[in-house]
Amino acid sequence: MINEKRFGLQQPIKTAVLLLFTFLISVTLPSCDEDGNFVLPLTEAEIVQGLKEALKVGTDNSVALTNRTNGYYGNELIKIPWPAEAAGAYNYINTNLPTLRPLLDEVVLKMNRGAEEASAKAKPIFIDAVLAMTIEDARGILNGTENAATLYLHEKTYESLHIAFMPDIHSALESVGAATAWTSITNLYNPIAQFTPGIQPITTDLADYTTTKALDGLFLLLAEEELKIRTDPLARINDILKKVFGSLD
Repeated sequence: MINEKRFGLQQPIKTAVLLLFTFLISVTLPSCDEDGNFVLPLTEAEIVQGLKEALKVGTDNSVALTNRTNGYYGNELIKIPWPAEAAGAYNYINTNLPTLRPLLDEVVLKMNRGAEEASAKAKPIFIDAVLAMTIEDARGILNGTENAATLYLHEKTYESLHIAFMPDIHSALESVGAATAWTSITNLYNPIAQFTPGIQPITTDLADYTTTKALDGLFLLLAEEELKIRTDPLARINDILKKVFGSLD
């Protein structure tokens, strides 16, 4: 009788101990990857290393895609168009000023050539931001949205990139002839606009406009590269990327 009571008291304890032991085993043993290999839990160092590597791969690929002939001009996704705020000028010139018409497409081409030439400037600025990443930054990126790494770089680098790009874009626009073509258009069109009801003069700063659009395109490509690494195992080109981003699959 006494033994039955003792057994009745101890059975819940035994059950609880068994469940606790099972839980501890499940959280401490390594998990398996898709090939059945044991994978140890990620360390903080691996998370940081993996995120830095992902950003390095993404920025390298994005700069390589833009810093070449037709990197912008040949990619409809990031091609820099005629400024929207000067669309009225484009339409008026295209219809009424045939002598200026060839310059319209020339400006668009040469804006893109300027962006292609200047985009190499992004690489060292991106690298500085990657090197400065903390474990808190890395965890937030790893568990964040599909473009969390891109948003991190945008926050950390956009102002510096704009400052760095502007002189290069300005010089590139000068060297490829875009600035001259733009000046020819505005000098001939703006006096007409000043005395013609219903049309507005061109006030766009071409270098600032091109810089902004160039950076928009660069970050758009970077977001695409990040998404590939997050979702496509084939884009994880080394072991640390496979381990860190494979943990999200």
